[in-house]
Amino acid sequence: MSLEFVATLSASNELQSKRVVTACESEMLRKTPSVSDSVSRRNKNFAQTHQQLIETAVRLISEDGVEALSVAALARAMKMNRSTMYYHFENREALLAAVKIWSSEQLSKGFNDQAPRRTRIDHISRFVLQNPDVIKLFIDDFISIGDIRERYPLWDKLVRSMRRTLKANFPGETVDAEVYCVLILTGAFIGPRVFKNSVRPDEGIERIVERFRKEQQRMLRHDALLAP
Repeated sequence: MSLEFVATLSASNELQSKRVVTACESEMLRKTPSVSDSVSRRNKNFAQTHQQLIETAVRLISEDGVEALSVAALARAMKMNRSTMYYHFENREALLAAVKIWSSEQLSKGFNDQAPRRTRIDHISRFVLQNPDVIKLFIDDFISIGDIRERYPLWDKLVRSMRRTLKANFPGETVDAEVYCVLILTGAFIGPRVFKNSVRPDEGIERIVERFRKEQQRMLRHDALLAP
């Protein structure tokens, strides 16, 4: 339940990253099939390049940190004209927003209902450990001043859902659902990095992933959020 919660919250912050077709293009699209095919191919090429840019930006963040990322740095890495870059990202903030979307999509891959729970739990911890600077973008959002609902519109819905679940499982106790949700989020996004950086820097990623999975499952069973 806890990691499904994290994925849903991450997904609530995803933005649409699509090229807008102008009114003129749309009119031509309706009138001329051959032009429609051309626009379709152009849009496909644009989307492919856009994805390559995001993935390269993620690599640059992993190599040099978030602070070093800029539209100019990405243009140099891709050997592209800077003016062309601005068709994809008008500024650094738009580029970072696209990286956050990519991260949300990657996290969401760990919540495929067809995959075993163990695989889903491991995916989140592994992603956090392998992409520390990208995850830092999420952490910065969580700890920044301001209403979390502006960044994660599903926050209240998720808290209400958790409150109902905890109340049903522990009818004689008063459980603070908001605090519980914050603990879940910090544990999922920050916990593996704290463990790797400060507790057991000598341990490999896969060993840490295994240890976190076992303890998360134990805690969820204790809180009756996971079937034995």
